[in-house]
Amino acid sequence: MLSSVMPTPIQPDPRPPAVSAVGLRKSYGDRTVLDGIDLRIPAGSVFALLGPNGAGKTTVVKILSTLIRADGGDLHVNGHDLAADPQAVRASIGVTGQFSAVDGLITGEENMLLMADLHRLPRHEGRRTTAELLERFDLVDAAKKPAATYSGGMKRRLDIAMTLVGDPRVIFLDEPTTGLDPRSRHSMWQIIRDLVSDGVTVFLTTQYLEEADQLADRIAVLDGGRIAAQGTAKELKRLVPGGHVRLRFSDPTAYRSAGLSLHEVTRDDDSLTLQIPSDGTQRELRSILDLLDTVGIEADELTVHTPDLDDVFFALTGGTDRPSEEAVR
Repeated sequence: MLSSVMPTPIQPDPRPPAVSAVGLRKSYGDRTVLDGIDLRIPAGSVFALLGPNGAGKTTVVKILSTLIRADGGDLHVNGHDLAADPQAVRASIGVTGQFSAVDGLITGEENMLLMADLHRLPRHEGRRTTAELLERFDLVDAAKKPAATYSGGMKRRLDIAMTLVGDPRVIFLDEPTTGLDPRSRHSMWQIIRDLVSDGVTVFLTTQYLEEADQLADRIAVLDGGRIAAQGTAKELKRLVPGGHVRLRFSDPTAYRSAGLSLHEVTRDDDSLTLQIPSDGTQRELRSILDLLDTVGIEADELTVHTPDLDDVFFALTGGTDRPSEEAVR
């Protein structure tokens, strides 16, 4: 773990927060699962919470969706105080857990209509909403078939469609693409993007770092019950060393001259390649090129390498899993 990395401050955002948490705490016996975490998630955005197994991601989701109580903290969802008015919070959110809530013994359409009844929608409105969502999630052809016959991707789509019956403004998706094939995972990504374009706020937990990189406006890394760092994907990647510019030459003379002209260079004489530490910014790249131009040297190939979220994850968490959150209860 990088001991020098400190949690990044939450930057102000002009949009009102759909979810806010200040000092969120939760313990099970003598084990502290959440040790005073702060989150501010603007409305109409995707927020991704990352962390190793047992870090507390699912506990955060369960608390903010009123499934379990926090031990402390000032918590608000859609402007409602979680402690004072949990029913108002429930009425404005949707939750898709790690495991499908679909009833496999009835059809997809029947699952949807059952959810409409649970939301106490009038019969005609429930049928209209069901038809619209089945169409939106490309489930019309399978609507009359038992949900047990659906593929994993279809069940996940039905799961989210059921979540949307109540028109929630905040949706909690707890590892929604676990177990899906790449095609189904990309389809789910597009569904999430479409939800956000409609003004919905998505709180996402995921084990797939590429997923957070692709979808999230803001990412937080949870480790040991605390937020190790948070920010945009680009901001988090800058926390981790290892970014560099690689220059390859075909002319040995140009290679040696460049090596003498540039600072902090790592050489590979066999491949005539130089590696220069860099944060990947345009300004730093320009300074390298300007220096080469000044001494009349031209590289045959230039590539920029920046750390990815995998590097961030392992640097901030040590890459170690902990006992599951269920095991400590």
